[in-house]
Amino acid sequence: MKKAKPIYFNRELSWLSFNQRVLNQASDERHPLLERVKFLAITASNLDEFFRVRVGGLKLVADDDTQADLSGLSPREQLRKIRLGVRNMIAEQSASLAELEQKLEPKEIKRVLADDVTHAERKLLLKRFKAETVSAVTPTAVENSLNLSFLRVARLTVCVRLKNDPSTTLRPVENPDDPAPSKSLAELSEEPSDRYVLLPLEQSQSRFWSLPSDRGYRYILLEDVVQMFLSEYFAADSIIESSTLRITRNGDVKLVEDGRADLLLGMQDMLDARTSSGCVRMELSSATSPQMRAFLESTIEVDPDDVYLVDGPMSLSDYFSLASVQGFPELKDKPWKSQPAPNQNLGERIFESIAEGDQLLYHPYQSYGPVIDFINAAAEDPQVIAIKQTLYRAAKDSAVALALKKAAENGKNVTAIVELKARFDEARNMFWARELEAAGVDVIYGIRGLKTHAKMCLVVRKEVTGIRRYVHFGTGNYNETTARIYSDVSLFTCDEQLGIDAVHFFNAITGLSVPQPMNKLAAAPINLRQSLLELIRVETETAKSGGAGEITAKFNSLTDRQIIDALYTASNAGVKVRLNIRGICCLVPGQKGLSENIKVISVVDRVLEHARLFRFKHGGDDLLFMSSADWMSRNLNRRVELMVPVTATVCKARLNQILDSYFSDNVAAMELQTDGQYLPVKKKKKASFRAQAHLQQEAEQIFTAASNSSSVFETHRKK
Repeated sequence: MKKAKPIYFNRELSWLSFNQRVLNQASDERHPLLERVKFLAITASNLDEFFRVRVGGLKLVADDDTQADLSGLSPREQLRKIRLGVRNMIAEQSASLAELEQKLEPKEIKRVLADDVTHAERKLLLKRFKAETVSAVTPTAVENSLNLSFLRVARLTVCVRLKNDPSTTLRPVENPDDPAPSKSLAELSEEPSDRYVLLPLEQSQSRFWSLPSDRGYRYILLEDVVQMFLSEYFAADSIIESSTLRITRNGDVKLVEDGRADLLLGMQDMLDARTSSGCVRMELSSATSPQMRAFLESTIEVDPDDVYLVDGPMSLSDYFSLASVQGFPELKDKPWKSQPAPNQNLGERIFESIAEGDQLLYHPYQSYGPVIDFINAAAEDPQVIAIKQTLYRAAKDSAVALALKKAAENGKNVTAIVELKARFDEARNMFWARELEAAGVDVIYGIRGLKTHAKMCLVVRKEVTGIRRYVHFGTGNYNETTARIYSDVSLFTCDEQLGIDAVHFFNAITGLSVPQPMNKLAAAPINLRQSLLELIRVETETAKSGGAGEITAKFNSLTDRQIIDALYTASNAGVKVRLNIRGICCLVPGQKGLSENIKVISVVDRVLEHARLFRFKHGGDDLLFMSSADWMSRNLNRRVELMVPVTATVCKARLNQILDSYFSDNVAAMELQTDGQYLPVKKKKKASFRAQAHLQQEAEQIFTAASNSSSVFETHRKK
């Protein structure tokens, strides 16, 4: 009997496929060398989070074979496939790094190995080592798994194996009057012949140590320096071997939400629990002896299947610093400058400008400055009486949070929904929550059982004509740092109904109540799923009736079965479906009788694709939306999300251009095949088209055109 073709891809393997597409960039010779190093660092950072969250969660349910995923794989089967895929990925990462190091050397960026250090360089390194490292890196003897709380997440560690010599081991002085004397020499001789010491390398210590050079940049890695000078720690001991390792702990630690007053304490308990949760991965140098490996597996209590041997340096996320080393412009991308808003009044007369019509910006090609200006203007404007703001992942030195503090100090009524449960940004958000509260901001810690992922800032202004509501909606976080490298859409509007809907939305969250009906906004977990399904259904019915049904969407991940099945039904009805999905896709495209009208592409390039944009043909009257939500079950069921209609003619035209540009990309775009592979999009024409480069050029042209249109001569005439 012929085996049926799968109709869903596994989520975890689809994610690994995404990370592989990023890793492919590290080998792509179209990128400058240091940009390739950056892509390599991104893959390592991605893999760290994948293990802490997804693999950690799977290991918790590994013994429950009843919990099959969409593709029919049990947790145990998924873990087996993940381990195989990751081992191949780690081998490719190491090979890629070795290749890049080789190519960088003629460009005068050279990694120096311990054996190649000159006598003069060794003296300099030793001096620095004694001054900085000996005091900061604390050796800890390890006898069992009970004293490993110091071995924190993703910290590079040097393990040293020493000869267990009783004559050099520190022991209590024997007291002849003690009824329980210390061990006899005979007993000491029966102790294990080896002992182990761990040296965790503090994150405050620079990973890359520069060496003197007439030209270029020569460096040696911290772990190599530490292993060069182990005698500074163990002068009287016989060192058998040393090796490097790194562990990843389970980050899928659940939070018990008892209420607003206790949430900060609960979050701190959860963060503390992560530092000592179970090990889900141990990376270990491939040169490690079987004896040391066995000791570490036993002591750290890690499954041998979760040990990953690395042939070369590990913790490659640290290589972001190498990618950004000063100088070497020829080895980096030429910077793309964010263009000012074409409407200059977005900085000078921002409220008047928004009142004249909706304004749409696409970051980072267009500056994020107007978003900060909007909140700062609201903080200072005497006519503004209230500001209501969501914060999901605040920047370290958040200009948004500082503006909200200023607004509260200026007597505005300020409410901030600070999502403390934003994974791995909890500590930073807790800091800002306390800072805002101290300034007089009414801080809401989200909703019990849900994450507030919506991106919205509502400004209430008292004007001559009455109360007017100005709203900023975004697809990305209010984080001016990531706004430089994430592609996201901003919409400024004072549409009356959207403003009323925004008020209802905030009141529902702060009042923990069911919101009043919203006429334009769709929100999860209330009606966003139903709204999407209805929009898909209308296109399906149009196609069944002989019309042209079309769906074009851009988002980060597609995992929700109900949405996928609705798209399959639409495809079978003749609806043309085009999806630009950066990461996970559980939908199988191009399968006859199931999804032959569905095309899925993924664009991995200089900027991280992050905007969620949807277009439904709707009989020729295009309906366009921007959203904070991916088409995932978690976003539609367990998060507070928004979908916002974009109705202004100019803004719709801009979104159409953005969406269509990605499906013209024949340089960075990859197309998902029925078998799960991603292959380069076939060029239908000779000319190359790279969507992100086009969007940058387009932003420059838009600003130039706007500047030229305002550069006219104005004569003063006698009235």
